Amino acid sequence: MSAATDTDDTADYVRSAARFLDLPLDEAQVHRVAGHLTRTKAMVALLRDAPLADDLEPAEVYCPAPFPADDVEAGAP
Repeated sequence: MSAATDTDDTADYVRSAARFLDLPLDEAQVHRVAGHLTRTKAMVALLRDAPLADDLEPAEVYCPAPFPADDVEAGAP
């Protein structure tokens, strides 16, 4: 697939998604969004193709500490 075809396909996708979401976008906005998606796709390809050792573990899921008000309500000192 050529870069021009890929860009056209991405712009078509953006137009279709905008119609589905009832989101009015002019052509300049469509092309800006398509540009961002194209860059994101390129970043994903780099990450997807990065070699990872079998012994690597995924990062833990971030879990923020409760707010102080939550501690008081739960009876914490």
